[in-house]
Amino acid sequence: MARLKHHVALFMAVILLLACAGLAQAAEAKVLNTTWQAEHETFVPWYAKAQGWDKAEGFEFKLHMFDSGMAQIEALPAKQWVVGGTGGVPMMFGALRHNAYLIAIGNDESVTNAVLVRPDSPILKTKGFNKQFPEVYGSPESVKGKTILCTTISSGHYAMSLWLKSLGLTDKDVIIKNMDPAQCVAAFQKGIGDAVVLWAPQMYNGLKKGWKVASDVKKAGGFVPIVLIGDKDYCDKNPEEVAKFLKIYFKGIDMIRKDGVKLAPEYKKFLGWAGLRMSEDEAKMDLELHPVFTLEEQLKMFDSSKGQSQVQAWQKDLVNFFTGLGKLKPAEGEKLSSGFYITDKFLKMVKK
Repeated sequence: MARLKHHVALFMAVILLLACAGLAQAAEAKVLNTTWQAEHETFVPWYAKAQGWDKAEGFEFKLHMFDSGMAQIEALPAKQWVVGGTGGVPMMFGALRHNAYLIAIGNDESVTNAVLVRPDSPILKTKGFNKQFPEVYGSPESVKGKTILCTTISSGHYAMSLWLKSLGLTDKDVIIKNMDPAQCVAAFQKGIGDAVVLWAPQMYNGLKKGWKVASDVKKAGGFVPIVLIGDKDYCDKNPEEVAKFLKIYFKGIDMIRKDGVKLAPEYKKFLGWAGLRMSEDEAKMDLELHPVFTLEEQLKMFDSSKGQSQVQAWQKDLVNFFTGLGKLKPAEGEKLSSGFYITDKFLKMVKK
């Protein structure tokens, strides 16, 4: 009986130790507030959270979702988030207003930021008005004075303005109605506006409705990345944590590069979680249309040892464009053109 009691006591002690260890591990998992939109780059943190990759690095990801990049930036001063993904355009304003860092590249969104029109639009009657951009539809006569639904100060805004520029027009030559992407789809479907500017996956909703692509960032000669952004104060105080966040993200990028469209079933689940309905074929298309870049590739993109880095050049193009539109003051454009907010120090820590 004494021996039995000893074994029971020993067993209970082991259970208690295991429970305490589990509680300690749970207590060690620090909540990391992150910022995202319902689109491609958010698949990685969603999947990482589902697989427990965050917990393995001592984090518990909290994914804060926003309708647009500027909404994300507006939430930064309140510290609703400290790292995450946003567009290259709102990144400029995050850097300018809140000293946010650009710490990595999420993906290339040049093909999935597009201007769409209805299939009977007169805009589709002219293709290649500007010989430099043979795939772009429209002419000054068919576009000037038209109403365009667009999320302003966004990568979609960039797509729209590039399109107008290719036709010899500017934002002042059209009527712009500012709405978030979901509102843009609903309004255009009701017959409001002559063109609508959308990015994936809302762009695919437009294509399913029969709307046609008049232009996209790539067709109009531009490039627009999704970037990973960090709150400067948090990043400076917690560089190791930022490096761990990036380590998790690059694990996801490596998975996407390796498995590609094989991830479509999981990607479809992610889209459902984000409130978006897409078929598996559309999920495959979204994966295919968003190139991603490995750690080694990004270290080269960020390398400024021999002059301006590739990332600095991409962002400078955006800065110059929006300064020309009057959305940035010349002094603001000059400050941003220095690339003061673009850093590879956290990428290098991941490498080490």
